Amino acid sequence: MKTLYLDCGMGAAGDMLAAALLELLPDREAFVNELNGLGIPGVRFQADPAVKCGITGTHMAVTVNGAEEESFDHQHGHTHDHEHAHDHEHAHDHEHTHDHEHAHDHEHAHDHGHAHDHGHGHHHHSGLHDIEHIVRGHLHLPQAVQDDVMSVYGLIAEAESHAHGVPVTEIHFHEVGTLDAVADVTAVCLLMHRLAPDEVVVSPVHVGSGQVHCAHGILPVPAPATAFILRGVPIYGGSVRGELCTPTGAALLKHFATRFGAMPAMQVESIGYGMGKKDFESANCVRAMLGETKSRGDTVLELSCNVDDMTAEAIGFAMERLFAGGALEVYTVPIGMKKSRPGTLLRVMCREPDREAMLALLFRHTTTLGVRETVTRRYVLDRKLETLETPCGPVRRKVSSGYGVCREKYEYDDLARIAREKDISLREAAALLENR
Repeated sequence: MKTLYLDCGMGAAGDMLAAALLELLPDREAFVNELNGLGIPGVRFQADPAVKCGITGTHMAVTVNGAEEESFDHQHGHTHDHEHAHDHEHAHDHEHTHDHEHAHDHEHAHDHGHAHDHGHGHHHHSGLHDIEHIVRGHLHLPQAVQDDVMSVYGLIAEAESHAHGVPVTEIHFHEVGTLDAVADVTAVCLLMHRLAPDEVVVSPVHVGSGQVHCAHGILPVPAPATAFILRGVPIYGGSVRGELCTPTGAALLKHFATRFGAMPAMQVESIGYGMGKKDFESANCVRAMLGETKSRGDTVLELSCNVDDMTAEAIGFAMERLFAGGALEVYTVPIGMKKSRPGTLLRVMCREPDREAMLALLFRHTTTLGVRETVTRRYVLDRKLETLETPCGPVRRKVSSGYGVCREKYEYDDLARIAREKDISLREAAALLENR
């Protein structure tokens, strides 16, 4: 199984994740050129070599209209529209000039307490619908990548909505930070699409410690939006002072992770280091490792319920909707219930992120009053679908391998088509293909 492991021992930010994943590609320059051709307004990507604590990696620099986004204190007013510059909530009466002489550490530890006097005119803000307009209307991206980008932004907007007590529709993103964040999120989503791992395992996330300055005062680390996104995710503080995991980084991890935990037993093929701009005693980076896992086991949920007042047709329809909703497997078992009534055990296998969707479908399409959950480990063969050109036309064949076995099976629909066309049995159609 092709597995991607993300080591977030120093947190995660969008630019760090993008740089780490970029290092896994054989032709990094070509991919950066591809990013620059996407059409994000005024945005340019540049992959620069960087060294942290003796480790060589890559920093993904993003400029908007020629300037790299600066690192400001957490501004929890509108939303965390960028990993490192979270939504400048300061009053927009900017009569000011940039008088800060410090190095803008455009990274994820936003603990510098200086005041920013932006004197360059009024900044505009945009909502989630504006982000969607940019992503779906202007960027040259596959549909699946567009969907991933918007899902990540949906997590951020939901977190900001909860943190600030306002509807998602009222969440706004700072213009410059928006473009910078769109760039980071888009780069990560496109890289994930390009790498196409079967499994993404993420380590427990180091969120940092201490406090972070914002327009409303001083907030604890992790910031409220980050903490909300990382619900259900193993996180820890540690001794590093500062904010290590940003809302955007958290949202990307939450969206793509198939599970969180220790590094699995795997045969590593490539390693990438995505560097932040700040310096700590520990190397400020995200490490990405891509390879093959030795064990093909994964963890799934089994959701089950008993029903004794549904027709077979109604149960069949419920099974159909569960499969359509993303269930890995749905099956029934005849059971005896109280008062000797015959009943049906309906069992659904799904991945943990699909739990809520499966529960909603079970309650909507069955008469059950309760659902039981079991966490189980399964082991599967590697599977691939190949298309063969035969005298009978194209035929799909499923190949399953692993654990010392290899099995092949023709797709039923293709066998049935041949059997009908030649007026033969399915067994004869299969034999015909074997003897081609």
